Amino acid sequence: MTNVDVHQHLWSPSLVAALRSRREPPYLDGWTLHLDGEPPYDVPPADHDIAGRAHLAATDGLGRALVSLSAPIGVEWLPASEAQPLLDAYHEGSASLPEPFGAWAAACVRDIDAKATAAVLDQGFVGLQLPANALADAAGYAHCAPLLDLLEQRDLPLFVHPGPAPGASGGPGWWPAMVPYVQQMHAAWFAFRAFGRPRHPRLRVCFALLAGLAPLHGERFAARGDGSSAGVDPDVFVETSSYGPTAVDAVVRALGVGAVVQGSDRPYAEPPQYPGFGLGGAAAHAFRIANPRRLLTGKG
Repeated sequence: MTNVDVHQHLWSPSLVAALRSRREPPYLDGWTLHLDGEPPYDVPPADHDIAGRAHLAATDGLGRALVSLSAPIGVEWLPASEAQPLLDAYHEGSASLPEPFGAWAAACVRDIDAKATAAVLDQGFVGLQLPANALADAAGYAHCAPLLDLLEQRDLPLFVHPGPAPGASGGPGWWPAMVPYVQQMHAAWFAFRAFGRPRHPRLRVCFALLAGLAPLHGERFAARGDGSSAGVDPDVFVETSSYGPTAVDAVVRALGVGAVVQGSDRPYAEPPQYPGFGLGGAAAHAFRIANPRRLLTGKG
């Protein structure tokens, strides 16, 4: 049995070099990240030191830590000609990471190429991450359908992560994480119910940051939604990054203990001090072992 963290970010040297080769956002100037519509961000180099991060994962007791492309950077939204060199660098670097790391694949959502994504998945990636703002409505699900069809065919999961948050440069540094990221996840949660699940009945999906706490709106959905119960979908999961016992307890009450998987969003947030979030050893086992296994393999 292996403890799993489904949500980390670790930039390989190849991705860093690819970002430094650009002169338009997104790009790195040294270790300063420049994004469209956000203030420059000074990246601590130690955050992406592979040996150091492997040591941290071992200290956390992880048998597997899954990394993904930092979707807020906006690589997936670039034209294919610009996105592809960055995606290639990300996939090349992530595929070569040492134990205990695994990785989610990424894909251009501006110009969909399911054949190219299939070739990437053949390299051993655990599934596919897509930005939440690409899956926020019916049009988004129609556009990304070839990628989601591919995941169903391969019996691989989808990871929905916040995408870019332009227009936040005038606010405090925490604004993107607290407002547009949460809003994106909230919209993606309900869009999946309305448009994603009907078309992709076998797709397993995990929503980052507890889906922006959208599951807590089940009572309102029952009163103001489509007239049906919000229910619990056994193939839908939420991960815990940046949240603690209060939010996790509330989501467990809404979805059950079987829907929650551990995710830390390291290096942007730290893993929880108490893996069970105060809900006991059985919950810790579910969040770190049993539920990630079902998410990644479809098996109990």
